[in-house]
Amino acid sequence: MQTILIADDEVTTRDLLCEFLTDEGYAPVGVSTAAELESYLSANAPDLVLMDIRLPDKSGLDILKGLKTERNMQKPVVAMTAFGGSGVAIEAMRLGAYDYITKPFDLDEVSQVLKRYFDHRMLSEQVAELSDLVRRGDPSDPLIGNSPAMQDVYKQIGRVAASDATVLITGETGTGKELIASILHKTSSFSGGQLVKVNCAALPETLLESELFGHEKGAFTGAIGQRKGRFELANKGTIFLDEIGEMSLSTQKKLLRVLQEREFERVGGTMTVKIDTRVIAATNKILTQEVEAGRFREDLYYRLNVISIYLPPLRDRIGDMPLLVEHFVDKNRLRPGSAPSRISQSALDKLETYDWPGNVRELENVIQRATVLAQGGVISEDHIRFAGTDGRRLIDIGERVRRGVDLAGMLEEIERTALEEAISATDGDRKEAASLLGISLTDMNKRAKALGL
Repeated sequence: MQTILIADDEVTTRDLLCEFLTDEGYAPVGVSTAAELESYLSANAPDLVLMDIRLPDKSGLDILKGLKTERNMQKPVVAMTAFGGSGVAIEAMRLGAYDYITKPFDLDEVSQVLKRYFDHRMLSEQVAELSDLVRRGDPSDPLIGNSPAMQDVYKQIGRVAASDATVLITGETGTGKELIASILHKTSSFSGGQLVKVNCAALPETLLESELFGHEKGAFTGAIGQRKGRFELANKGTIFLDEIGEMSLSTQKKLLRVLQEREFERVGGTMTVKIDTRVIAATNKILTQEVEAGRFREDLYYRLNVISIYLPPLRDRIGDMPLLVEHFVDKNRLRPGSAPSRISQSALDKLETYDWPGNVRELENVIQRATVLAQGGVISEDHIRFAGTDGRRLIDIGERVRRGVDLAGMLEEIERTALEEAISATDGDRKEAASLLGISLTDMNKRAKALGL
């Protein structure tokens, strides 16, 4: 029978877990303080520790550090926390925790986490070797969101940060791939070197090879001297190849050799340059489809896809909207030192019904614009303006029905959206907007007035 040590100062939670785990076939032992936990561990060897991050006499994160240093994390820890932000998640995972559970939790979730550990002991051993890597400085979390999709991202970062392996970050434009690359660099053994960023889509093919690998004097017209490339500058550091899917096949071939051999020659040169660089790549394309279409080398894809981190689009994590809005409202104040704007429920509802083709980056732009329009005051739904008219702003009818919004309210929202899109598409020309909608200008003005546009 596997022994599980439960450390939680909340008597109700501790007793509930003990009773539940007994029924599940485990042998639970309960303690209420860090001192009791450490005393038990000094004399016993439980199969797993289920520990609250906030104990009355010591932080659970400090305990994790101590366990890792003194016992080399011989027994796995599942952390429990009432705070599901990225900072707690990443720090707990990179300190060696096998997993963490956010309170209030579902007992089925506890059961699944424990079963997953006992089914995959080898995985927990790999996680336990993560070193103390996260740098402190910015008190705010670099990543925002408590949704299940983002919790998975935090766990992935915590597990792979200490590895030297190549990482491929995938996800739509604006989801934060560059931010993930920065976090991976700062929390890696290459953090002492530079993080060198290359946007493969921003450079023409004729310049990309020289930018990546450098060139010798006289290699081509205008090469008046030797120049180091981005890979050379990133030696002992990290190179971030953004939009890797835009790279030409010929440059892909040269990149493949660098990943395989960790060496290259500058353009026009014969001397081999050796490097020790971590490679992180990112793309908004589905590379398997690019491989099938012949636009991306299959061997390079497998070289890049050693470890993959997928960033979900904003529309798949709408539950994070209140936290993201709060963050961007605080970040984008009307003037330095002024109080942050406040946002109305109707404005938040409007944000949650949009499809967000530009993802988090677009959300920040929308909040910036709304803050200016509201002059730093309360942001209403009229201050929420979406750029472009790509037809991807959606109203989730099913969600509206479940929330009890009546038919008249839904029809009004649909009408408002259609009018706003038409007016925006015609740069404010209501006559042309009316023509787009197939109604008269008089009807257009009447409807706009009724809706307060």
